[in-house]
Parts: sequence; structure tokens; C-alpha cells
Amino acid sequence: MAKKVLVPLAPGFEEIEAITVIDILRRAGVEVTVAGTQPGVIEASRKTKHVPDCALDDAMARADEFDMIVLPGGQPGTTNLRADARVKTLIARLRARGKFTSAICAAPTVLSAYGVLQGRRATSHPGVRGTLEAGAVVNERVVVDGPVVTSQSAGTAMEFAFKLAELLCGKEKAAEVNEGVIARL
Repeated sequence: MAKKVLVPLAPGFEEIEAITVIDILRRAGVEVTVAGTQPGVIEASRKTKHVPDCALDDAMARADEFDMIVLPGGQPGTTNLRADARVKTLIARLRARGKFTSAICAAPTVLSAYGVLQGRRATSHPGVRGTLEAGAVVNERVVVDGPVVTSQSAGTAMEFAFKLAELLCGKEKAAEVNEGVIARL
């Protein structure tokens, strides 16, 4: 049975961080649901426009199906995610089931605000790293600490996406996907 991942998109999300993860995970056979925090088209941080698969409310009705949530960074996307009570509820539900919570760039601040990083190693974009409340804040490109995965920025999005694919589908599947992508990992 395919793994299922939720990627919530809020206005102002970082395109590279979201689309790279969606693309690589779908190539790996993961069922990725892209859910908009508002109805209709979501405008990203660089003014590109994106049509989610569904509304976040619809994804909430299926919250117990997901194996992972991935929060893209970007501004004001991260601020919008943090302010959305539905995102907090989804993260809490996944955590209660021992599922993965992951975030890149500024989005680890969302996990920090909800207490997810307490006692864990984590990273983020250098510009917000000082605001993280974590067991240890480290300067690494991708950090995995149990069911929590964090990464630094748009420049680490490919590594982040492949690490998520590996965690969900195994090293062999991630390597298979990279045969076509040829990412330097």
C-alpha cells in the first residue's frame, strides 16, 4: 500500500521547497495530497499560482490516513501555516500516531511553536534558527531525529525530498528515483 503524505499550501509558500518535495515523492510512488489553506488558487512567494488537490478541510477529514506532513517554508507562507489552527490539529494527530512531521526553511518555526522540536535536533534557515526551541539547533542541511525531519532552505530541497522518500519508501526506491533525476546527494 502506498504511503500517503500531506503538503499544506498557504499563501506565500516557497515554490521550490513545495514542488520539489511533491515531485520526488510522487516519483517514488507516494500518494501526495496538496491541500490549500484557502479556497482556489494559492499564490506562492514568487507570485506563481498553484491549484491544490483539495482544501485543507477535506484533508483534515482524512488526517488519520497520512504517514507524513511536509511544511514548505517561504514568507508569508510560514506565518500563515503557523496561524492556521487546522495545521496545528493535523500535526498533533500525526504525532499522536507516531507519524512523520517535517518542515523546511522557515517552517521548522511552526514545529517549534507547537512543541514538536522539544528534546530533538533540528535545523532551519539561518535567518530563523535563533527562534527555534529545540533540544539542539544544528547547522546541517537535513536533520532526521526520530519522526521529525527538518531542512535549511530552497537550496536543500532536493536533499530533503530524497531523505523523505528514503524514510517512506526505503533507500533502494530513493536510489531508483535518483537514476532518472541524477541529483547530487
